[in-house]
Amino acid sequence: MLLHALALASAALVAPALAGKTPGPLDGIDIVAPDASARATFIPYGATLTNYWTQDKYGVFRDVHLGFDDHKLYENDKKGHPYLGSIVGRYANRIKNGTFTIDGKKYQVSNNEHDGKNPLHGGFIGYDSRPWTVSKRTLNSVTFSLVDPAGTEGFPGTVKTSVTYTLNKRSSLRITIKATADKKTPIMLSAHHYWNLEAYQESQDLVGHHAQWAASRVIEADDILIPTGNLINVTDTALDFRKAKSVGVALEDGKWCGPGCKGFDNAWVYDNNAGKKPVFSLWSVNSGIRLDVTTNQPALQIYTCNGMWNAKNPIPRKKAQGKGHYVNHSCIVVEQESWIDALNNPQWGIDQIYGPGQEYVWDATYAFSVTRK
Repeated sequence: MLLHALALASAALVAPALAGKTPGPLDGIDIVAPDASARATFIPYGATLTNYWTQDKYGVFRDVHLGFDDHKLYENDKKGHPYLGSIVGRYANRIKNGTFTIDGKKYQVSNNEHDGKNPLHGGFIGYDSRPWTVSKRTLNSVTFSLVDPAGTEGFPGTVKTSVTYTLNKRSSLRITIKATADKKTPIMLSAHHYWNLEAYQESQDLVGHHAQWAASRVIEADDILIPTGNLINVTDTALDFRKAKSVGVALEDGKWCGPGCKGFDNAWVYDNNAGKKPVFSLWSVNSGIRLDVTTNQPALQIYTCNGMWNAKNPIPRKKAQGKGHYVNHSCIVVEQESWIDALNNPQWGIDQIYGPGQEYVWDATYAFSVTRK
């Protein structure tokens, strides 16, 4: 009965836009899986995922993605700018000094982090801070598109990007991002989604969240999280998730995310990822909800919400996640992406420059299931 009600409710919400209504930047857009195993809500602003409902081991639906009930908060930054659920770009993560060189010409882009020392997620007005256009919709999918003009935030070339979210059977969310450029330019995009697979019902930490991913190396970073050019072997460190373990317990070894920080904010390099099978798994031993990710991306950024809590300006949890606020180490951001700042580390042999005739394609499937162990 619950599944049937979920399907009917979602269909009712989607139908008006299918009839021709153009949604505003902050209007919620619902899609539902064909078997009603999941429902997701998005807004055009930032092509942002605001809610994701999937079943726990008791058969009850939980909203396992963080966000704002008040969609205006995505736009006005009154509760900070955590990039909640958005697509980040034109270049995800960080670029050393905000500079790079293409064909002998040096470019400087906007530095919006660490008092102007480097850019984060594309600069002051990245892809997360722009209204995307809804270019296609069905009951179980939505496509957003964005034109990023040449010179924006200092990047050369005009880039046209589309992201398609599709909910398939068995609570499987596929995300495909495609981009083209009319001039050589860096492109590295990612989906910046925040997860708590308990929906804050059992705890406010990550101790009950266990994870495993196939990566024996981490990109070494300096005190402001800029890659040094070196790689860290994860063996005998808290960074080793090749065997399953508690994320919350592992992050207590707090030396990995910079001075004065406890937790992870690091980029792992996948071992031999061919994009054919899951390379990342996360599950809650409390709710039983499990997430397995298959992707064509070669690296993985993990952020354990180290800076979510602000005592003077706390972020309220969504009503579906109970009373309270989002606190440090109570969620995990999973960013499938390329090697961070490969632009300034040619020794890695990673080409992140795209132009005419070179399409950028990012693809990932987030498959949710239930384990009762």
